[in-house]
Amino acid sequence: MTWLISLILTVFGQGGFKMPPIAIIDFYGLRSVTEAQARQALRVKEGDAPPDSPVPERLRLEAIPGVTKARLNFVCCKDGKTIMYVGIEEKGAPGLELRSAPHGSVRLYADVLQAGADFEKAFTEAAQMGDFGEDTLQGHSLMRYPPARAVQLQFVKLAALHEAQLREVLRNSSDARQRALAAQVLGYVADKKTAIDDLIYGMRDPDEEVRNNSTRALWLIAMLGQRSPELGIKVPPEPFISMLNSIVWTDRNKSSLALLEISYNRDPALLAELRQRALPSLIEMARWKTPGHAMASQFMLGRIGGMKESEIQAAVDKGDVETIISAGLKLAKAD
Repeated sequence: MTWLISLILTVFGQGGFKMPPIAIIDFYGLRSVTEAQARQALRVKEGDAPPDSPVPERLRLEAIPGVTKARLNFVCCKDGKTIMYVGIEEKGAPGLELRSAPHGSVRLYADVLQAGADFEKAFTEAAQMGDFGEDTLQGHSLMRYPPARAVQLQFVKLAALHEAQLREVLRNSSDARQRALAAQVLGYVADKKTAIDDLIYGMRDPDEEVRNNSTRALWLIAMLGQRSPELGIKVPPEPFISMLNSIVWTDRNKSSLALLEISYNRDPALLAELRQRALPSLIEMARWKTPGHAMASQFMLGRIGGMKESEIQAAVDKGDVETIISAGLKLAKAD
């Protein structure tokens, strides 16, 4: 599961894991449908155990007039409890367009697969200790936990050795897990500019783990481009912005964190595009009850609204989300 291990559990019963009771239920994608309507159809409330299967809840949500698709996303854990995100896609609302799954027979070499398995084991150990520290200054992740870092240093060598094959697997392999690993390792190529187009391609993969790994790798490359403009790295913000309208929580979470970094310099064109294409999504995400998940959208709205970084931080610290949202809305209306 690479970056999703022990953090996001969307597959029920994985490894015999029993998810704790639900502490928070948050919604996104609601436009004409109200939260009250969604909760009535959901029939799951805070304090309940996560359902054994999300299918009945999803089907009830999709029976609401105007709803074309629903998705239940479970995140573990807050204070030993589960957070449930309920995604709704309404008719006519913007969504994330994905490609069809590829059918190619190309596969990764054995040394890449072994490194992927080694990293999965090391990352699980780091997660169990709560050690997620990492160095991203080179445009890719090098974790603080020594066994994980050692494998990531191996990724650098493997990316140089198998770069062409990694691209081919990411684009054409029928094996989604191998596409996800290819995206992860491809982020370690020496010339980051050469990986940008392939990772953008991976961000529209039908498999959410492939999108997750592609998005994270591209995010770190974008950060390197901002820190070192002399490298000439140009990562377009459009793929990240589109993901803010996804029905899948990991798409929204990862892209919002990327855009939090990318929008730091307050490029007017980027802020204008965020206003035009993702303002409703940013507002609903800014109201999520888990601060760590809401903060990125809060900062983007504050930047859209012309607030200083210190003013946004002060409002975030006080929990004054509505002031930040009002700032973003006022400028949007003025436009």
